[in-house]
Amino acid sequence: MYDFEIRHPPDAGGHFNGFGGKYAAETLMGPLAELEAAFYASWEDPEFQAERLRLLQQYAGRPTPLYHARRLSEEIGGAQIVLKREDLAHTGAHKINNTIGQALLAKRMGKKRVIAETGAGQHGVASATVAAMFDMQCDVYMGREDMRRQAPNVFRMELLGARVIPVDSGTATLKDALNEALRDWVASCENTFYIIGTVAGPHPYPLMVRQYHVVIGQEARAQSLEQFGRLPDMAIACVGGGSNAMGLLHPLRDDDIRLVAVEPAGYGLDGDDHAASLAAGRPGILHGNLTYLLEDDEGQIKGTHSISAGLDYPGVGPELAAMYEAGRLELETADDNEALQAFSRLSLCEGILPALESSHALAAAMRLAAKMKPEQMLLVNLSGRGDKDLDTVMQKTKEDAT
Repeated sequence: MYDFEIRHPPDAGGHFNGFGGKYAAETLMGPLAELEAAFYASWEDPEFQAERLRLLQQYAGRPTPLYHARRLSEEIGGAQIVLKREDLAHTGAHKINNTIGQALLAKRMGKKRVIAETGAGQHGVASATVAAMFDMQCDVYMGREDMRRQAPNVFRMELLGARVIPVDSGTATLKDALNEALRDWVASCENTFYIIGTVAGPHPYPLMVRQYHVVIGQEARAQSLEQFGRLPDMAIACVGGGSNAMGLLHPLRDDDIRLVAVEPAGYGLDGDDHAASLAAGRPGILHGNLTYLLEDDEGQIKGTHSISAGLDYPGVGPELAAMYEAGRLELETADDNEALQAFSRLSLCEGILPALESSHALAAAMRLAAKMKPEQMLLVNLSGRGDKDLDTVMQKTKEDAT
């Protein structure tokens, strides 16, 4: 089921067909080179991989199952919708795959402190979780607005022993939390390991985070063949930075499968209140890599909006940008209302509360499935569970009722 071959690697400078790279402060070039060397060495180390897989299986609960959403499929009346249940992984989302790998790497490098950024809080919780397991100090940067939206996850991080540091700059969301975490790392890289939560940042982070998450797609591919005797016709995932999307889609990119990324359209693409970097952005440099991002005519990063804090980011992972430009990645969007409708529909049909991030993928999946044949199959990455979003959903429900 699992293999350790690095397929479709970046070039020596960390570029995927021109996207990516290492656009960082001079003070970070040394730590990034050290990190790159340590990552490649660990990836070739059988003992490291054996320990990583042991923790993924015995601690994180992998493999997560595939679930045929029969009632939902019947209601839609088109393709069969199958869910990759990352919501069942420990901490409630796919994020634990990456934090286990990076924490093991931090331990291997002798780092005693880890830092992270978080939006929806799931990466922060997953970072705090592994820090507690490995007895490491953990500081998590989180935008003040996201702390308000995701208060239960803030409390979870604190219960796990992490210090949650509020960020008030900019829009006080994920972009600004990442900015502050990078500043911290510049000043403390001797004893600090930065656990980036998505397939963004300077090389080697986009590659490294992808490789820690490809277990999702590797499992899904093997499970699909075992359970259904075939591969899906389409695989679909939501995209903010893109870690869950790369985890599912990358192991399927050499198969004859349509790969679909779903971006958050917020209040609509006709204004600026969205976070659809591929659909409405252009190439530029953000957080150490060249990728598609949302910027104004003067090159300033735009503010973004999504009902899901984890998708509220003005850029996208560079490998996804490369796949999109190469024509290997199809693009869909879902707005706030569509995501909420998908949240409700899956809850009522299948008894599964999806994260609002995953609800964007579901919304597009239902739209696409309705145009497909019943004998076709659509695989959706259910990247997280919706407990963390109940306050947001309740508030929005009350607003709509008044």
